[in-house]
Amino acid sequence: MRRNWGARLRHVTLDGLRAVVLENERLRVTAVPGKGGDVVEFLHKPTDTDLVWLSPQGLRDPRDHLQGAADDVAQFVDHYEGGWQEVFPNGGAPSEYRGARLAQHGEVAGLPWSCEVVADREEEVAVRLAVRTRRLPYRMERVLRLRSGTAALEVESSATNDSPVPLHAMWGQHLVYGRPFLRPGARIRLPEGVRVIPHGSAIGPDGRRRVRPGGPWWWPLVPAADGAETDLSVVQEPGAPSDIVYLTGFGPEGWYEISGDIGMRVTWDATLLPYLWMWQELGASTGYPWWGRAYTLGLEPFSSMPTDGLAAAVANGTALALGPHETKRLRWRVEVVHQ
Repeated sequence: MRRNWGARLRHVTLDGLRAVVLENERLRVTAVPGKGGDVVEFLHKPTDTDLVWLSPQGLRDPRDHLQGAADDVAQFVDHYEGGWQEVFPNGGAPSEYRGARLAQHGEVAGLPWSCEVVADREEEVAVRLAVRTRRLPYRMERVLRLRSGTAALEVESSATNDSPVPLHAMWGQHLVYGRPFLRPGARIRLPEGVRVIPHGSAIGPDGRRRVRPGGPWWWPLVPAADGAETDLSVVQEPGAPSDIVYLTGFGPEGWYEISGDIGMRVTWDATLLPYLWMWQELGASTGYPWWGRAYTLGLEPFSSMPTDGLAAAVANGTALALGPHETKRLRWRVEVVHQ
């Protein structure tokens, strides 16, 4: 009998793709093993608030995409439904590493993952997702866990070098937020002592940016591109400049909070992912791929920087190194904290 109380799970089909729903008294979380294991719903049930951003183009099965010119950026963006992705082994722009051509944000976000139930009790439910990369010899697993009575999703991930050759990778959690949770004036809180490293160039098509190049600066008040000062802890109005900055200086445990009508907190192992990418796309980009329709903020724990791809991270010394047959393990957690 399917349980309708406490922690419970069910397998569903979402827009033609395999999906799994983990639910308890306070949260409903939907992940899509059929497309990268993406989390496409993180619904706080008492307030009917979904925290993840959902792209206007919706969820698309990558296997159904047969039109358009070959493009290492479009491979990710054309199938980007919003949601939360695991990014591995390449972060940001397309890159070439040891003869392997890697598309934007790597391989695993566009691949189908296997799904196995590892706990199905009233007290907790959990599923294990797994995938092997195709361009590089890696194996990844992630366990999504939801416990009864909590408003928190717990994630345990692992990345294994499945070869006798030392390798590099970029590893990140592509966590992006949107309406109804995200709104102008919402506040972002970080630990004391965090530094802000601006991206090397503007990311918007109009050349505008929010933060002046240079740095590093101290969070949250930083020089603005217009010569004034901007407070990065405040979410901006629609139409504010697109930008990306890199935050670093976390202790062993990284954390941040976003507070609006409700609040949420993310914690992660900052010894493995020492950077936090802060991506702002608030409607200023009116060309491909956003067309002025995006209002989203990404706060993405990452192993490396900048968004120029794996080869650049290897060159600047921030790439993750995995020895022969080595496994790296990561734990992170996202929780609604203000209700």
